[in-house]
Amino acid sequence: MIHKRTLRRWFAIITLASLFLINSVAVYAVTAPKGGKAAGRADIITIDTMKSFGNLQRPAVVFYHEKHSAAVEKKSKDCTVCHLSENDGLSLKYMRQKDEAPEAVMNIYHSNCIACHKETAAAGDKSGPVECGECHKEKIELSSTWKSMGFDHSLHYRHSKAQEEKCDVCHHAYNKTTKKLFYDKGKEGTCRYCHKEKTEENRIAGQFAAHMACIDCHRKTQAQNKTAGPVTCSGCHDPAEQELIEKVDRVPRMKRNQPDVVLLTAVGKAQKNPNLIRMNPVPFDHRAHEKYGNSCRACHHADLNACVSCHSLTGSKESENVKLEQAMHQLGAESSCMGCHSQAQTDTRCAGCHSSVPKNRMQNPNDCGTCHVPGPAGGTAGSGKSDDTVIAAALLKSRTPVADTYAEEDIPEKVVIKSLAYEYEPVELPHRKIIYTLLNNIKDNKLASYFHRENGTICQGCHHNSPTAKKPPSCSSCHGIPFDENNILRPGLKGAYHRQCMECHDAMGIEKPVATDCTGCHRKKV
Repeated sequence: MIHKRTLRRWFAIITLASLFLINSVAVYAVTAPKGGKAAGRADIITIDTMKSFGNLQRPAVVFYHEKHSAAVEKKSKDCTVCHLSENDGLSLKYMRQKDEAPEAVMNIYHSNCIACHKETAAAGDKSGPVECGECHKEKIELSSTWKSMGFDHSLHYRHSKAQEEKCDVCHHAYNKTTKKLFYDKGKEGTCRYCHKEKTEENRIAGQFAAHMACIDCHRKTQAQNKTAGPVTCSGCHDPAEQELIEKVDRVPRMKRNQPDVVLLTAVGKAQKNPNLIRMNPVPFDHRAHEKYGNSCRACHHADLNACVSCHSLTGSKESENVKLEQAMHQLGAESSCMGCHSQAQTDTRCAGCHSSVPKNRMQNPNDCGTCHVPGPAGGTAGSGKSDDTVIAAALLKSRTPVADTYAEEDIPEKVVIKSLAYEYEPVELPHRKIIYTLLNNIKDNKLASYFHRENGTICQGCHHNSPTAKKPPSCSSCHGIPFDENNILRPGLKGAYHRQCMECHDAMGIEKPVATDCTGCHRKKV
């Protein structure tokens, strides 16, 4: 999303932007009113600067940033109303460059804020409070819609193009010897790799760095009468505004000297002894995976080095004792392979089958071979040598995706379920139609085509605890008509049918038949 503003408006908006960067601030600590839902704002800032001196004597002050921006603009004033000049820019602190004694900081706020409110009221304009309890409130009946902002591939490409691929405009590293910032070509990474949630040593917190760099650049770009990005809180942090940000349909591949294919092994900086490795390597299509994540951080959560630079077989201090096996296989972790794959299974086209598969069930050892592929006899797979790339490319090419199932004559067109036909007529299941619908849903899904290793894999969505076969056992082979009280985890036949069918329909968003409409599946007996 691109906004055009006059220079005066840009200055005015920035005037109080840094107030949520005043030492320690939060964007939460607000509650919705009783009996109804409050309109949300993305500019709610909690000023709790005095926390750095000890416990607060009064509740923190909730500050509405854009409301104050409009008031400043109305007076034809700019950022210097609240921020002092510092290092060719403006100090992020309110009316000061550094924190002195607590009383001095408190007086800066009280004297200047109250004076401004009184001056505004004297001019006949709507103004803010001047009494202690009107600013320092226990509860604020307003909800925050603030949402974190970051660069995806599209937004990064747009900025790179606007800067004519001059990466040093944004990217820098720190030289410990000279104690200066410099551009380290070829080692560019996301700002978050160095700038964490809180200020550490000589590295300012990520929110400070982002607002200093991004807003300043947007403001200077606007001063040149060029199109620039937003500087308001809501412009970046309101969920609805984020949805309006322009997306590039086809983002060119980022130029970062990244490999096309990689042979993933456990040998690396954190695990140097290859004799301890028992698993085959994994040929990994890096180029293809770049398209699936919205940024490099989807996998490279700490830096852009290989996973084995931190994660070893037994864990290490650098990896916070997260072992390599966990880093790759941990369900629920978005940066792990299996965590990302399991998230993909929540797609409505896949969820009908995968929602019924227990996530904690024991993995079939044969499934490991889907990723862990034996290298060529006599090869040097895992040595870290250049021929690893050749081996990875060959192994990837040798994979055979499965995008089909059994021949049509081997798939019953209809299946009549009549074992429970007491009060209702038997159910006529359009069996072949269901199979072909499921196949059509995943025909372009590479993840499914490689992990559905057999023609009968698609059948296991319903026949979930039996091996693949053209004629798998019926549901009644395991689920008895009477409930087995000695096996409480196995539902009776009626429960099994209804759970399987209803939960599949719900997960896939199938509206008809409605789960509560019994006659939508089986007619009532006359």
